[in-house]
Amino acid sequence: MGLSVNFYKTSVLKCPVMDFLDSLPGKIAQKITWVLKLIEDINVVPVKYFKKLAPYDIWEVRIDFSGNTYRILSFIYKDSKLVLTHGFVKKTQKTPNNEIEKALSYKREYLSNGGWKR
Repeated sequence: MGLSVNFYKTSVLKCPVMDFLDSLPGKIAQKITWVLKLIEDINVVPVKYFKKLAPYDIWEVRIDFSGNTYRILSFIYKDSKLVLTHGFVKKTQKTPNNEIEKALSYKREYLSNGGWKR
């Protein structure tokens, strides 16, 4: 069994990942859903779909579709819960620092509240 996938919500109950998914065409959202299910169902997910962004404690869900690159950043909480922070379309080889900083900020907020039970 893999990780339990959860969507981060801000203190005002906005869900950046849901907003991102809602902005995408259906076929892309379906593939993202398939990759998230893969993460839940298996213990060792191929790096093609899921990898740690060293040296940060941030993980990247990776989706390539029709020549575009989609990413959802996340972190692992209590060894079994994957908390998805936000998504973006990746246009460069390297993950932009501002996206990593956003994920780290969401993680700090989440942890400062003891992991929301929403």
